[in-house]
Amino acid sequence: MSKFILFSLLWWLTGNPFIAIVVLLVIIYVLDRRFVGLTPSIVKPLRRARKIRQLREELALSPHHTSNKLELARLLMEKKRFDEAAGLLEQVLQVMEDSADVRSELGICELRKGRLEQGEALIAEALELNPRVKYGEPYLELGEALGGVQPEKAIRYLQMFGQVNSSSCEAYYKLGRLYKKLGRNQEASGAFREAIQLYRGLPKYKRRHERKWALLARLQG
Repeated sequence: MSKFILFSLLWWLTGNPFIAIVVLLVIIYVLDRRFVGLTPSIVKPLRRARKIRQLREELALSPHHTSNKLELARLLMEKKRFDEAAGLLEQVLQVMEDSADVRSELGICELRKGRLEQGEALIAEALELNPRVKYGEPYLELGEALGGVQPEKAIRYLQMFGQVNSSSCEAYYKLGRLYKKLGRNQEASGAFREAIQLYRGLPKYKRRHERKWALLARLQG
């Protein structure tokens, strides 16, 4: 109802329904990016592409620059170019053998490429080096990757992520989705409720990041 009133007001102000629709969509997008985060950023891909070009140029001049390789690999992972990212991470790992972060990121690339056994093994090695590596993100990646093939193991990984990162609504939301996919509706509802209750107890500075998952959990519940 409020959107209809706003649209009517914009139509009256602009005198054109199509311009009013465009303005309304822009307003909704800006509000979502500011307070929720369901829609993707328009600016971030442009910045990422510019940074990738810069790093490639620097590596062409200095091909053994490890920190540039690592930064480029992480940006390529954001673009879902996991083959190229994995190649760079393998090179970095030769220099930073004891890095739990690099080993876990290489494991995530393997998971995303469908090489589940290799990815799980690499992440297990990373977790041995640092059980809280990347704030438990590897557990979340394992839960998502194994959800369709080994659901019980996936549930355990998601629960472990919740233990490491106890303020994550995302973990409970994804756990609820997995339970729902398995037909365990009562447990799914419980996980969604847990996500909502957790969000309510978070300090304001953490709510911005978790609001998306709490909203999705409410829609599921």
